[in-house]
Amino acid sequence: MNRRSFFNRSATLALGAAVGSSSGLLAAATGPSLDRKRVLRAAHLTDIHVMPEMEGHQSPAAGMTDALRHAQAQADKPDVLFFGGDLIMDALKLEKEKVTAQWDVWGKVVSAEVKIPAKLCLGNHDVWGWGIRDAALETEALYGKAFALERLALKDRYYSYDQAGWHFVVLDSVQRDYGNKHGYTARLDDAQFAWLAKDLAATPVATPVCVLSHIPILSACVFFDTDLEATGSWLIPGAWTHIDARRIKDLFRKHANVKVCLSGHVHLADDITYLGVRYLCNGAVSGGWWKGDYQEFPPAYALVDFYDDGSVENRLVPYRRA
Repeated sequence: MNRRSFFNRSATLALGAAVGSSSGLLAAATGPSLDRKRVLRAAHLTDIHVMPEMEGHQSPAAGMTDALRHAQAQADKPDVLFFGGDLIMDALKLEKEKVTAQWDVWGKVVSAEVKIPAKLCLGNHDVWGWGIRDAALETEALYGKAFALERLALKDRYYSYDQAGWHFVVLDSVQRDYGNKHGYTARLDDAQFAWLAKDLAATPVATPVCVLSHIPILSACVFFDTDLEATGSWLIPGAWTHIDARRIKDLFRKHANVKVCLSGHVHLADDITYLGVRYLCNGAVSGGWWKGDYQEFPPAYALVDFYDDGSVENRLVPYRRA
């Protein structure tokens, strides 16, 4: 056996061993089809944090307008907008009048600028009152997620639908938890998890699945959100990434057609693949909450291309004018 034959055979054996050990590794090893066809393009706009004017900083309404115009003016136009939560600056700790003012700005910009179909999910900052902890407030009809659902004309806080040969699942990542300083934890409530299991089981195995959530199910960039290493240990808060990621991962392992999960929340971006599922955290339209970049990441949205072979291409697009 000559040198070239030896290395070629060694590489083939190594790949075969990797493929045989995990179906997830098989997906990562084979990659997209050479003759694949794009069936859908989405613009993923997350963490807009719109509000009335901020003195001394970029106007959130103008920034949101710029992002929407930039995304919809692409030469290769998106077919749909994915709004990934944290649509307004904050409802967790503010009184009703200030929350109403934020939703009014949101509605005005959306009415004027959104020209194509849109899908939406809830973010933690879209939830009213959980950070106030006022028993009297809890009797309000719009308390919690009801305010956002009404303003967004959403019937349910989680749902699924089919488009262009893909199955899309929109989750509600945010569950109330007064055991931490945030007032919420990133997880699926039991009823939602049972619904997700049933929904995936009912999806044909040949249909690729995309999951949209506000908070990442799995993420690497959460390690850098603040100076966690100063504590001497990587202690990731349960409000930053899904605390129930293990059981979600285990569920996805039963359904090889789950291909990609889109999220935001962290205002940073990453792209990781674990057991054949690609997890994409796509930065923030507001960047550093309308105060410029956040660490290495400018205000941006993502263009996500979906293909008929179950693969995706994801590109972060800064939109700010120079």
